[in-house]
Amino acid sequence: MLKRYLLAGLLVWLPLVVTVWVLHAVWGAIDGLFLWVISATQAVLPAESHAALESLRRVPGLGVVAVFVALLLTGAFAANYFGQWALRQGGRIVKRIPIVKSIYSSVKQVSDTLFSSSGNAFREAVLVQYPRQGAWTIAFVTGKPSGEVAAHLQNEHTSVYVPTTPNPTSGFFLMVPTSELRPLGMSVDEALKYIISMGVVSPPPAGKVPGEADPNRQG
Repeated sequence: MLKRYLLAGLLVWLPLVVTVWVLHAVWGAIDGLFLWVISATQAVLPAESHAALESLRRVPGLGVVAVFVALLLTGAFAANYFGQWALRQGGRIVKRIPIVKSIYSSVKQVSDTLFSSSGNAFREAVLVQYPRQGAWTIAFVTGKPSGEVAAHLQNEHTSVYVPTTPNPTSGFFLMVPTSELRPLGMSVDEALKYIISMGVVSPPPAGKVPGEADPNRQG
């Protein structure tokens, strides 16, 4: 009886604690960035303005609000013709700086691919045999091999990302024959839940609405 109560309490508190922990980590990271910006600003402004900037450190949640507003304004700036021109000029300058240009170009290319509304990266979940034949896992389609890599591959291949469990932010990049992939009807969100939960949280069958009763189930 005691064990059952402990497990029931764990099931109630564990999701809440993990959610709060993740939000706290994100909040701390954003606040840390905001405090760094304040420190950098103090380094270039006259000492008379330091007291006003220092008072901003004590305002709870201001870092999150500031980052949100900065992202919103940047997006609005980048959406107009002048903003796009200015960003292109700034990108050209950054690409002329040794070492920095390699990091900037790689990160920009990846972010443009992942977050572009016209891209197909991470918009489809598939089954792939990994790490050996007969063992299946869920992967996400990231695109098609191109350039020199594609020239060395026979037949059509698809690039996929195989996430690890329970932390999907790390994983493996594979180029698999397209014929060996099995497309899934589940959404990317449902596939992530399935991976993170190590198969415990199973998505509904294709064509079935979550929470809907199974018509074939005998009551």
